[in-house]
Amino acid sequence: MYYVIKIFLSSILILIISEVSKKSSIMGSIFASLPLLSILAFIWLYYDTGDKSKIAALSNGIFWLVIPSLSLFISLPLLLKKFEFYVSLLLSVIIMLICYYIMIFILGKFGIKI
Repeated sequence: MYYVIKIFLSSILILIISEVSKKSSIMGSIFASLPLLSILAFIWLYYDTGDKSKIAALSNGIFWLVIPSLSLFISLPLLLKKFEFYVSLLLSVIIMLICYYIMIFILGKFGIKI
């Protein structure tokens, strides 16, 4: 039952964001930019483990990986001008994954482990 509740709450958030976005791209953007998924992950992880160090490690990892994830939001609008939606989305995800790899590599050089 616990997993059903987790899935239900997470799904509701995605549904709300997509429905709000249909009516107002600004409001949809605001809701989507909130770290709601991260907050839910912190709550579920704490509930499951009670381990504050795991939550701190997750928060630290999210912080560093937000930076390369921004490449998707930069590349997608640019690619949409030249390609169809699914091609643009796929290319943006590939660019983002490359940026993740580069970020993890760079962090490793500075001794930062995620």
